[in-house]
Amino acid sequence: MLRSLSVTLLSGTKMNRIAVATDFSTRSDRALRRGTLMARSFGASLTLLHAVDDDQPRRVVETETRLAAEILGDQARTLREIDGLSCTFRVALGDPFDAVTKVAAEAGSDLVILGPHRRQALRDIFLGTTAERIIQRATMTVVMANGLPAAPYRHALLAVDFSPGSADAVRTFRQLGMDKQVATSLIHVYDLPGAGLIAGTAATEAERRAASGAAEQRAEADLCAFARMTGIEPVHRAAVRNTGAVAHTIHDTAEALGADLIVLGTRGARNVARFLLGSVTAEILRIARMDVMAVPPSRSPPAEQAEQGTVRSD
Repeated sequence: MLRSLSVTLLSGTKMNRIAVATDFSTRSDRALRRGTLMARSFGASLTLLHAVDDDQPRRVVETETRLAAEILGDQARTLREIDGLSCTFRVALGDPFDAVTKVAAEAGSDLVILGPHRRQALRDIFLGTTAERIIQRATMTVVMANGLPAAPYRHALLAVDFSPGSADAVRTFRQLGMDKQVATSLIHVYDLPGAGLIAGTAATEAERRAASGAAEQRAEADLCAFARMTGIEPVHRAAVRNTGAVAHTIHDTAEALGADLIVLGTRGARNVARFLLGSVTAEILRIARMDVMAVPPSRSPPAEQAEQGTVRSD
């Protein structure tokens, strides 16, 4: 059953500032290109970010900082003169995951864009120590640019589990104005209540089908109610039974629908007690061939949300 949930109503909000984190690799080129496309689409400004590890000899830090500033300066100048965008840059000192989130927050960024992780590496250093930690610590939305950014987003798949984290993801998606720019689909991967018990009893095949059908109908009804409650108007809704690989089910559905963006919260119904990256989110970040937008939990105080208005579903 869909839990009672409070959702902040939105008005007059949009994407204004985008930060692009770069380590000057070819992977970061995708992030820069995606940032350029999004800045054009939303009329937003860009901030280019690069982190220099300050746990090195002073001369090394000074040299890397100077070279990074020169490269970022050239990139920012090109984006201003050729692309007509408002663009600045910052070189931050410290661990990348800490420096990027801090500087992006100081710049008032609405979202941070990162390049994809290294798929070939047996020990995925970038995802394990940088991108994943940035997503864990960030107070703003993070986009991992996995796909080839040839055009603005066309179709986004929002993966929801009816938790407050999912409501936050939809709220932020709408707050950034994404629902006005791209076609949107919703997916909910549901569990069959008592599946193990049913399988272990002498239930007939007809009884098993009836139980499965009832669970599917309930999941579809809850998904429809969630869409109404959050104000999202999807072109497609899908309630899919969990077969043990939720992340792969979401990813396969995104591919089948031709979605070029997956949107989900960083903390879902099964990860409420601790501020860690949800297992489904972490797995999608590792396997996705399209871009992934990870939305952190809301930090708005309840009183502030109440003042803006709420809707409830029981």
